[in-house]
Amino acid sequence: MTGVERTRPREARGSSVGVPEQRTASAWVPRSGVPGAGVGAVPEQSRGEHTHSEPPAPRVAARGAVERTSVRGQVLDALRAALVSGELVPGEVYSGPVLGERFGVSATPVREAMQQLAREGAVEVVPNRGFRVTRRSERELAELAEVRALVEVPVVTRLARTVAPARWAELRPLVRATAAAAAAGDRAGYAEADRAFHRAVLAFAGNDQVIRVADDLHRQVGWAMADLAVDAVQHGALLDALEAQDCGAVSLLVQEHIAG
Repeated sequence: MTGVERTRPREARGSSVGVPEQRTASAWVPRSGVPGAGVGAVPEQSRGEHTHSEPPAPRVAARGAVERTSVRGQVLDALRAALVSGELVPGEVYSGPVLGERFGVSATPVREAMQQLAREGAVEVVPNRGFRVTRRSERELAELAEVRALVEVPVVTRLARTVAPARWAELRPLVRATAAAAAAGDRAGYAEADRAFHRAVLAFAGNDQVIRVADDLHRQVGWAMADLAVDAVQHGALLDALEAQDCGAVSLLVQEHIAG
């Protein structure tokens, strides 16, 4: 040594960070016992877990956050499909761990997804037990329809006057998608196609807040639709009226469609 003691740089501690566990998620198994009926499987995902003895390295934390969000989103989509298809029964209570076992994931992303559904009004929290699927009364459904009509009827009627008729032809593929889902009896697929159609109509207004509010109301009653075939036919009739710029017919059709 020359009198000046050198300090060796500290070695990176990344080797102490655990390798994210890989877990294969299974398909939703409906009560009929047929895997995947009505609800898609949650594909294989790594959970991005790390040891808790020290903070994870920034790169690992970022990757884990993305993976966790992805799993939660997939679980949320599957739960919504299960609500629409009837796999999750109104009035029944479901726990995070039990649903996690059925999805092949931990209870955490299930609880996070259920919390989102609780904010949307699809389920309600049952302390120390889990989540109860909301059973909406006829009055509640009528009230939601009334609020939704207050938002959508004036907006869509105004669009009938202001949007060029040729633009509405762009939405014909969405109408065909709802018709195909209705014909197949795919309630989960229909719910998504139906919401996509209504978002596309309202998008012509250029008001993101209108879309957000209407979409939220639509979600709350989406699994309560009774006759998919009639609902799908009304989409085509509404586009015909919009192309014809028949404001009276548009107003009436939107009201009937929402009430139905």
